[in-house]
Formats: sequence, structure tokens, C-alpha cells
Amino acid sequence: MTTPPNSGISEIVANNYAKIKTIREKGIDPFPHRFKLTHKIAEAAKCPADTPVIIAGRIMLMRVMGKATFAHLKDGTGRLQIYVKKDAVGEEAYELFRKQMHVGDFLGVEGKLFVTHTGELTVGAGKLTVLAKSVRPLPEKFHGLTDAEARYRERYLDLISNEESRNIFIRRAQIVAAIRGVLNSDGYLEVETPILCSQAGGASARPFITFHNAYKNELYMRIALELPLKKIIIGGFDGAYEIGRVFRNEGVDTRHNPEFTMLEAYKAYSDYNGMAELVESVFEKCISVIGADTVNYNGVKINLKPPFRRLSLPDEWKEKTGEDIHEVLQGKAFNRENLKKLAAKLHIQHAGDTTSAKIFDRIMDEKILASLEQPTFVMDYPTAITPLAKCKAGDESLVERFEFFAGTEEIANAYSELNDPEDQKSRLVEQLRQQEEENNGEADILDKDFIEAMEYGMPPMGGIGIGIDRLTMLLSGKPSIREVILFPLLRPADSEAAK
Repeated sequence: MTTPPNSGISEIVANNYAKIKTIREKGIDPFPHRFKLTHKIAEAAKCPADTPVIIAGRIMLMRVMGKATFAHLKDGTGRLQIYVKKDAVGEEAYELFRKQMHVGDFLGVEGKLFVTHTGELTVGAGKLTVLAKSVRPLPEKFHGLTDAEARYRERYLDLISNEESRNIFIRRAQIVAAIRGVLNSDGYLEVETPILCSQAGGASARPFITFHNAYKNELYMRIALELPLKKIIIGGFDGAYEIGRVFRNEGVDTRHNPEFTMLEAYKAYSDYNGMAELVESVFEKCISVIGADTVNYNGVKINLKPPFRRLSLPDEWKEKTGEDIHEVLQGKAFNRENLKKLAAKLHIQHAGDTTSAKIFDRIMDEKILASLEQPTFVMDYPTAITPLAKCKAGDESLVERFEFFAGTEEIANAYSELNDPEDQKSRLVEQLRQQEEENNGEADILDKDFIEAMEYGMPPMGGIGIGIDRLTMLLSGKPSIREVILFPLLRPADSEAAK
């Protein structure tokens, strides 16, 4: 909780409920239905002196000086001083304001703007309206929300008291709007696809499972948006995208939340190079949103200005591991024994039952990731871990795929999408083998309905997924995903694990 034990909170709450009762006894509703404004605070702040205004907001400061009181009101647009004088509002209204109102309450004020002798624009109150009485004190009255978990658990208090936090979520909304603008202007259609699915396909991840009572069957929370969007392209649209929540039953850390926001976009007749161009267009737009082409992330100055470096994964693998990437590949699968030998040579630890895909990822993380601070497209990945992408021409062990990194974080993942149904089926069968032989619970599933849709003809296309949370982290300079999700998943406050 934000309030420490023995802080007198019970007494404060009781006292404020008593104030609510007093207000009601005077025939005043402390929680009226509505209030008509003439100006938001930011609008009022731009008006000249003598302008009549009606504003409303939360009281953030009160300085009582006998027969007059200065206070600050704050709404979603800004903050403005008000001046409440007994002679102007009347004795009864002034006494109610002075004795029954306090910091945290919502107040409506009608009056004229004037400038104080210190040069501060102020509303001289002529009429006051109680809009909502708060019962609990705001955090700064005690110790503030300095504990990170308290900030995430009681985000509403964080937003009240932490301007930086408010600005992050304003920026996040602007980033999403900018992405929509880029895609809409390029002919993509925004769509919505199911969250509850009969199968969890389109990515390698463990799903959340639920149960539908009417049909009496298990359903899965989607782990990706990919397969329904591809069906939309099969259906005849040349471009489609969705910005939506996806759910993965995985651990929680500074880079992962089980519920997160993903953009996925697909464009007919494009490929992974076209998707790289889309990433650069998005960054160009986001630079205008944040008003800068560099950002400090984890102590590193990141240059956000395209074009971005394109790095061949096979070339980088050879340089960082000393071996050709094909040594750990066997056609469209891994050569598990060679992969384990390479991990041992590089002193990369793993358990005996660690999947080949995870061993590969650990080599990537330890040998290559650290060099990806500046925005970089890492091009051409093993077919063994990318069953939904087209193979490189003349090399079935690699696919046309990139992952886009910045600040050593994966921001985006894109393919030249596989559109051969026979090849697609064989790849997903290989994923089933991984599930069975390596106990890989995160392998892609064989979605027969998707294969059938492909058999009606799927045009060549490029597809991309961009993590909205990761992108916001980068553009806000925040290395924790919890800073950019309004309500991140936390351990139950009263659980043993939280103690």
C-alpha cells in the first residue's frame, strides 16, 4: 500500500467522510452529475486578463490567508492558480471551501482572469462548485510513490503525482497514432481479429488456456495476430494491420509482460525489405512525435534517424563464433549435436533438455546482442526457428527474415512470408517433431485451417510485428516495460511470493 502503517489514515478517512456529511447537510451535493466548462485549464492559460472563464480540476495546493485563499487547480491539460476571497464568493461559500475542501478534491470555479503582482495568471473566483470530495490523501502528503511496485500497483496515484509518468503515456498514444498514420496513408486496412482462438498459432510461445461454457471446449488467448491477418490478404485485401493485445504465458521481467501490445501488418507483393522500409518510415514519423532524433537509453545515446544498418546474421555469426552458421543447420532443421558442441566451445551453459532453438538463442544473446545498441536490421535467420517465412533463394537452411534491434532490445520481427502450402505444412510438421522429441512447448502448431486457406492461393507478401511496448520504452528512454504499460501484471499483493 502507499500509506505506511500507523500513519493516521483511518482518522483522516473518517474525518473526510464527516466533511462529506457536513456538505450534504448544507443542501449541497458533493458528487454532482456534471459541470459545464468554458475552458480547459490550458486554454484558459492562453487567455488575456479580464477574460471570464469556468474551469474545473483537482486541488493540488491550498494556501489559506485569513479572508482569502490561493489554490492551484489541475486538469488533464495543465495547472492554474485560483484566488478565492470571502467578499467575492460570500461568507458561507468561503467557509465551506476553507473548512471542508482540501488538496485532492475536485472543484469548479467561475470567475475572471487577472495577473497577480508576482506576474502569475490567476482566476479570481466569483463562484465555487464542489465536484468531488476525495477521502484518502494524495501520496505526496505522506511519502510519495517512491517505491516502483507501488507506482505500478496504484498507477492512478502515480499519474496524479508524477508528471513524467503522465508524459510517457501521452507519448505512447502519440506513437500509436503516428504508426496508424503511416499505415493508413500507405493503403493498409485496420482490422480486428479474434482474441479467443481454437488454436494458438502464429508464433512460438506458451498460450493461456480458457474454457467456453456454451461450446464446452478449450480456447486459447492469442499469442500472435499473424494467421488471421494472412487470411485477410488471401481474401483479397492488399494490406491489413492490427494493433492489439496478445498473451503469452511466460515469465515477467523488465522486458516481458504476459499481456502486451503488438502491431502486425501484412502487405501483398512486398517482402522483408519492404518491411524494413516500413520500420524506417515509422521511425521518421516517431522522431517528429518526440521532437528529437536521438534518445538516451540505458546510458547509451541512440540515433533514431534512418536509414539503419543492415547486418547479415550468417556473416556476424561467423565473426563472433568462429564457425559458419551452416555447421549448426541441417537443411530446414538444426544439427543438434553440432549446436551443442558450439555452445560448449563458447562456454555457453544449458541443460541437457534445453531445446535446440533456445541454445541457438543463447548463443545469439551472448555473442551478438551486445553489439546491437544502435538501430540494426539483423537479416537472414535459420529456417529451423522460422517456419512461416520464405527460404533464401538457393539455401533452404536460411529464410528471408529480419529482427530489428535498438538499445540491444528486439523491437520488430519481419518475414518474406511463406506462401507455398506444401512447404508450409512440412515446416509445421517439423515443429511438431520438435515438440515431441525435444519437449518444445513453444514450437509453432500445425494449423490445418490455415493450410487450407493457403491452398486457395496466397500472394507473395511481407509481414511484420512491432512491439508497441518495446518501441515506447526505446523512445521514452525507459528500460523497464512496466514504465510504459499502465497496469502491468504484478504478483498478488497478499501472496507469499510478494512478501
